[in-house]
Amino acid sequence: MTFIGVGIIGASTSGWASIAHVPAIAASPEFELRAVSTSRPSTAEVAAARYGVPAFHDHRDLIAHPGVDLVVVAVKVTEHLRLISAALEAGKMVYSEWPLGNGLTEAQQLADQAAEAGVRTVVGLQGRYASEVRFARDLVRDGYVGRVLGTTMVGSGMVWGGEVADHGHAYWFDNANGATPLTSATLHALDPLHFVLGEFDSVAANLVVGRKQATVAVDGSTIPFTVPDQVSLIGTLDGGAAASVFYRGGASRGDNFRWEINGTDGDLVLTADWGNMQVAELKLAGGQGADPTVQPLEVPTSYLAGVPAELSRSAPGSVARLYREFARDLADGARTVPDFAHALGRHKLIDAIERASATGATQSLACPTPR
Repeated sequence: MTFIGVGIIGASTSGWASIAHVPAIAASPEFELRAVSTSRPSTAEVAAARYGVPAFHDHRDLIAHPGVDLVVVAVKVTEHLRLISAALEAGKMVYSEWPLGNGLTEAQQLADQAAEAGVRTVVGLQGRYASEVRFARDLVRDGYVGRVLGTTMVGSGMVWGGEVADHGHAYWFDNANGATPLTSATLHALDPLHFVLGEFDSVAANLVVGRKQATVAVDGSTIPFTVPDQVSLIGTLDGGAAASVFYRGGASRGDNFRWEINGTDGDLVLTADWGNMQVAELKLAGGQGADPTVQPLEVPTSYLAGVPAELSRSAPGSVARLYREFARDLADGARTVPDFAHALGRHKLIDAIERASATGATQSLACPTPR
């Protein structure tokens, strides 16, 4: 069997790549980890020992590695443009974590560069691959709720509360860095919403900077808080259903994630204790007809297939399903996974939301066909 060789930029032994990508690659028979890179020689040495593959402290060496077919970029969004551009220039396939770029201009540049290079790309919007989300999508399509009337989603970004662990994570709180409650937590949840129910036809928004500063836990200092940490969206989906989405920074003492889909004949409810739904363990409940309440719905085993049981309901499980679907796309010549063109559409949605909030005017949106 010919493996697809993977190299991960940002593969520290304690970051997101180690939690999600490395286990997902190990669980995917089509892929093989071939190299990793970190930002310093010392951390590269530790990574080499942990993963048993060559490790570099210069991303250019990883990109040039002859065994690397797919470059995974799992670093701060402020570094995406430079690193992804280098991989595309080398003709390598690229898997970029979301957001693709720091703002619409960068996303447009990277999408254009990928199209010109003619290479396949992936963006890490793995929330749609949660088994509960895919089962909910099929239930809606099969008429479980009847005609969809509306949907409400409330969640917590978990980050962007009143405290940050250390100065190394302070970049989350500066709006200029592109990693905000809107661009990260909210869009990670909106992508599955649109996957299940269709795209926004129009949207109104209110983005509010509620907190003004955050305390750095290690030394008690404070940093300015410039990201909108209260995100309110009201829209109409292209099928005519009403949609309301609210995401808060930090965590709630109440529900940190609840998504309801309400129709003429039934209701579906997805919940989680963790607000970043793309990495949360989701629970699905439903009720229809004469049912007085919703009850837990068991996800059929067919939705869990292809991923080892120990990963199935965790963050690596959804990432592993994304890898598997990408492998099928490559084998079949299909384009089903979120790629850079898809990511550009999501960045355009962010831009429309920001304009709606700034102007107070509802924004009409072109509605691409959901994948």
